[in-house]
Amino acid sequence: MKHVEWGEFNLKKLFGKSTRGKRLKSADRTPGELPFVTAGEANEGISAYIGNDVAIFSENTTTIDMFGSAKYRNYGYGGDDHIAVVHTENLPKSAAIFVTAAIHKSSHTGKFDYGRNFYAKDADELNILLPIKNGKPDFDFMENFIAELEAERIAELEAYLSAAGLKDTTLTLQEQQALEDFEDLGFEEFNVVDVFNVNNSGNILSRDIIENSGETPYLCASSKDNAVRSYISYDEGYLDKGNCIFIGGKSFVVSYQEKDFYSNDSHNLILYLKDEEKRNKLNQLFLATCVNKSLGYKYSWGDSISNRKIQKDEISLPTQNNPPYYSSMETFISAIQKLVIKDIVHYADKKIASTKQVVQS
Repeated sequence: MKHVEWGEFNLKKLFGKSTRGKRLKSADRTPGELPFVTAGEANEGISAYIGNDVAIFSENTTTIDMFGSAKYRNYGYGGDDHIAVVHTENLPKSAAIFVTAAIHKSSHTGKFDYGRNFYAKDADELNILLPIKNGKPDFDFMENFIAELEAERIAELEAYLSAAGLKDTTLTLQEQQALEDFEDLGFEEFNVVDVFNVNNSGNILSRDIIENSGETPYLCASSKDNAVRSYISYDEGYLDKGNCIFIGGKSFVVSYQEKDFYSNDSHNLILYLKDEEKRNKLNQLFLATCVNKSLGYKYSWGDSISNRKIQKDEISLPTQNNPPYYSSMETFISAIQKLVIKDIVHYADKKIASTKQVVQS
């Protein structure tokens, strides 16, 4: 990339006028299968899957939300009036992905917020930097560059799966049985404090850290990246023990934290499973979902959870002869993990095969 020649281009001149989505209130949305894109980072900006009769934007296009955040879409979708659609559909997929990154770099600068939204007219006026050849955008270079990046990442994924022993995706008989029996599992209500020891986390303000200064997770109440905001080095006196369930106190984001961590807010809660023999990753991934499903409906930013409130809360757990059925939880998550990794391995194998075919041709 050091030796690449760059040129500045106007989005409207490259791809025509951008299109603004149309407002569709949450109350008016009917359930369906069409992704409906709004502003925000959670779920790539997809707020719902709808069945409404709305304009469907083509796959292989780019959206820019009201904050200037650009995302590539490889599927058809609807969009509300907080997004602008850039019509990159005639580009090769990898080139469109490159262009989306270039758009994001120009549009997501902090200039746009709730007070000043990014609109379609802003997209039409936006200039982006792209590699050039003979004064024109070098889309062939962009396509090859993204393809090479993808091949590198797939190779890294392949190496990781092999090193971690995750390439064996064959379900055991017990795992097959756990999947078959799941619908018939009996669930009962348990007091949270009978199952977990509940602690408030430490409290390190973001202004007091140096981001990316170390290897210890620094957690916040975000749903992104498993609540990890950064990795830092800090006074170990503020360290919280991992192998636990972490709840973002103000947002009720629930996650499993394998490693020791620092926390940004003492309102965050840490749940340590009382049965230490059962306190493993697979069980706690299941339990984190149970906590989220059992309590998520009642807590929000305006009515946040607290250590005092959770003392009276109950969660629904699978049981066998009254106590929580931990062995079933562990086997079920193990099966789900294998099914997910099987899809990843299949995807990686296909990409590696196609890359080899390109290299050999």
